[in-house]
Amino acid sequence: MKLADLVDRMDLEVRSARQGLGNEVTGGYMSDLLSDVLANSSDGNLWITLQRHQNIVAVASMKQLVGIVLVGGREPEEETVEKAEAANLPILVSELPAFELAGRLYTLGVRGTAPRSAQVTK
Repeated sequence: MKLADLVDRMDLEVRSARQGLGNEVTGGYMSDLLSDVLANSSDGNLWITLQRHQNIVAVASMKQLVGIVLVGGREPEEETVEKAEAANLPILVSELPAFELAGRLYTLGVRGTAPRSAQVTK
């Protein structure tokens, strides 16, 4: 599913990089710990977080995430928007709390990343 489809269907507000809305969402990841996102998210994931500072752009770019959704109506800091524009990384805002947003995304077919324990074969 394209990020633009989710923006329309989930009533998300775009704060940066509208040109990136054509990118394909391959899954979702929800965490507020940057180190957790670095360790466990996957390319093409849509990241759900309440973090607003510019470091989220660096993490998302490093992991090649398709975009970031800030929950609970939180707005990104000005520096965050500037960095996201430069990185062509869409930052979206939702009024919904994280749990409800994740549930709605799941019903639309966006799945999470399997835990590492499930990925390891013995």
